[in-house]
Amino acid sequence: MRTLAASIAIIAIFGMPVHAQWVKVPAPAIPRTPDGKPNLSAPAPRLPDGKPDLSGTWEPNGRYVQNLAADLKPEEVPFQPWAKALFDERRTGAHSREDQAAHCLPQGVPRINAAPAPWKIVQTPGFIIIVYEAFTLWRQIFLDGRELADDVTPTWLGYSTGKWDGDTLVVDTKGFNGKAWLDQSGKPSTDALHVIERFRRKDFGHMDIQITIDDPNAYTKPWTVREEVHLLPDTELMEFICNENNRDLEHLPGK
Repeated sequence: MRTLAASIAIIAIFGMPVHAQWVKVPAPAIPRTPDGKPNLSAPAPRLPDGKPDLSGTWEPNGRYVQNLAADLKPEEVPFQPWAKALFDERRTGAHSREDQAAHCLPQGVPRINAAPAPWKIVQTPGFIIIVYEAFTLWRQIFLDGRELADDVTPTWLGYSTGKWDGDTLVVDTKGFNGKAWLDQSGKPSTDALHVIERFRRKDFGHMDIQITIDDPNAYTKPWTVREEVHLLPDTELMEFICNENNRDLEHLPGK
């Protein structure tokens, strides 16, 4: 397993507790209980066109930042032999300095969704923007019917298109640069990575995300995990400058 010291050092890059948001202003669109508290079990909102409204500031539960496959048995992650050998080396903590997050580089998809910091969905009929507090990143998800291109410039977060399957938003992402770890324990990815995310807002305050990893260069077959995020009402994202918080790199093992 990754050493405790290495795990703490990586998380310390985020600087301050997730809940230390900078404003607390009641939002008029948030349903309330009789005592004025946000009613997070109220029905999920919808846009005028009837589509589910995924907008809001969302927080991961922290379970999957260390291990994307936390709900799977170890043998259920179908590593290619080289990927398993690399993962076994990384999870000892000996390569913590090689983690891109330790150098304030983007965490990639889907890891960024599980990072210990909230993120905000801004939804329009033609596209969705996800703004991440961690590393001050953003994603574009195009909903205009365009095809998922195979010849885009490789990036950390890839190129995303989305479509609705009933009340579930299905997001396909390709065009990765192959440099990102899938989680903090070091599951590798390559530039062949294809991520399929299925976002379903169960009620006002809770959203499920089903994630399928399809990377034939690193895994023998696609594999699927599930995460849940919850709404952070009445607050906003904070500015996050990684280089101002990255004080532990010198203490991480590895080159």
